[in-house]
Amino acid sequence: MISDVGAQLRKGVVEYCVLGLLQQAPAYGWKISERLVDLGLIGSIGTLYPLLARLRAQGLIVAHADESDSARPRKYYTLTDDGRMQLRQFRAQWQPFAAAVDAITTDAITTDPDAITTDTDTDTDAVADTAEHSPVEGTV
Repeated sequence: MISDVGAQLRKGVVEYCVLGLLQQAPAYGWKISERLVDLGLIGSIGTLYPLLARLRAQGLIVAHADESDSARPRKYYTLTDDGRMQLRQFRAQWQPFAAAVDAITTDAITTDPDAITTDTDTDTDAVADTAEHSPVEGTV
């Protein structure tokens, strides 16, 4: 079993969290890292820059320098159209995925493995019931 489940979960979603932050507003690296660290999604700013480089290489974000608000120019990151599309696709899949995981892993469901059915189980039972009650023997 995986020793640090939280780390594995974060690896799977942190890129989408960055896209989500950048959808709200363009931001510079330090500001993005502060938010992600505060939320426990990354350990430090050192984790963020390789991730930003990957997102840039994939064309999901772009960077531009803004020299107006400090003595040292800051590199601001902005979501691209491809980044917005990728975030929409993630959101469309995240809710059903999270709900499915919750349905399986929460205590609210039964712990009896025989009580868990699949669509296949249900369909098989329906076919069997129909065959048993069919007016013509051997037909469905």
